[in-house]
Amino acid sequence: MQTRSPFFDDLAQLLTGAAGAARGVGEEVEVLIKAQVEKVANQLDLVPREEFEAVRAMAIAAQERVDRLEAEVAALSGKTGPKAAAKKTVRKAVKKKPAARSKS
Repeated sequence: MQTRSPFFDDLAQLLTGAAGAARGVGEEVEVLIKAQVEKVANQLDLVPREEFEAVRAMAIAAQERVDRLEAEVAALSGKTGPKAAAKKTVRKAVKKKPAARSKS
C-alpha cells in the first residue's frame, strides 16, 4: 500500500502556487510591454489603419480625376497627351514681336 508523503504534497502546492505567480507576472509583463509599444507608436505619430485607408482612397480618387481631366484637356486641344496640350497653351501665351517698320 502506498502512503502519501507530506513532503510531496507540500511540494505540489508550492509548484502550483509558483505556476500561478509566474502566470500573473507574465500577464503583468505583457501589459507593460503593450503600454510601452503604444507609447512609442504615439511618439512616432503613426496613424490608425482606418485613417490611412481613408486617405489612400481619397488619393486614388483624386489621381483618377486628374487623369480624366488631363484626357479631357488633351481632347479639347486636339492633341493626345498632356504634354502636347501644355505646349499648345504655352505657344498661345507667347506673343510674337511685331515686325520693325522702316522709315521712308
